[in-house]
Amino acid sequence: MKVAYYPGCSLSGSAKELDISIKAISGPLGMELVEVPDWNCCGASSAHSTDHFLSFALPARNIIKAEEIGCEELTAPCPACYVRTFLAQKQFNEEPHMKQHLENALGQKFAPSGIKVKNVIEVFIDKLTPAHMKKGLQGLKVVNYYGCALVKPPKTFGFFDDPENPKSLDKIMATCGAESIEWPYKTECCGASLCFTNQDATFKVCRDILQMAQDSGAQAIVVACTLCQGNLDMRQSQVNKKYKTGFHIPVIYFTQLMGLAMGIPADKLGFDKLFVDPRPLLRSLNLI
Repeated sequence: MKVAYYPGCSLSGSAKELDISIKAISGPLGMELVEVPDWNCCGASSAHSTDHFLSFALPARNIIKAEEIGCEELTAPCPACYVRTFLAQKQFNEEPHMKQHLENALGQKFAPSGIKVKNVIEVFIDKLTPAHMKKGLQGLKVVNYYGCALVKPPKTFGFFDDPENPKSLDKIMATCGAESIEWPYKTECCGASLCFTNQDATFKVCRDILQMAQDSGAQAIVVACTLCQGNLDMRQSQVNKKYKTGFHIPVIYFTQLMGLAMGIPADKLGFDKLFVDPRPLLRSLNLI
């Protein structure tokens, strides 16, 4: 199955390990990723805070480019990119004046968009089965952290998973053989882009999340969001310095652990690019 793939700005830089692991597991799961040609930045949080039309036009253009390559599904692994893309398609199909404005700006007419826009969990949960497991993750205890973007607000994204107690990552980890520990911080905000404007606020919420994960008995935090991963992983040493804590909790993309359970070598999954190296933990459990 061909899936249009929108990597966005982060997957070639700060979240390269997510890009690496997605590409590593796609083939064995029967997926062919086709990168959206000539894609542009989706605008993320910047465009919609400054220009309403720009926040629509940027991701809408990417959707048009994805439609042109004939795929039935489009995935944007970064949740910010996914949210902007999903909402742009909704406006494209439901608000004729926005579509008309875009057609005027680009100088061409467009049919309604029919491609299915999916987040990265949604893409893989339907394709992963026990038959794909070559090496289970038995012995690994994790907490699954969804963040605040993938399942909220409920009226828009609630169709995918329970907005208060999501279970999709838990289901994937169960298939992979890992033990998912229930905890109350599944959908708490990590501070998101406040890390650029109010670091103290970000450090505080990251400390709380890391503390709850540790108190819950987790050996690692499983994530799907690029910004959540960056805040909890990259800033963990800064949190330790500020709060005199000693956190050393790996923050791992679920696609990396899927790949490991599917028998893909660890050196093909980008584990070496994480700030808190998960490989000593995985070696101690004989998983690598």
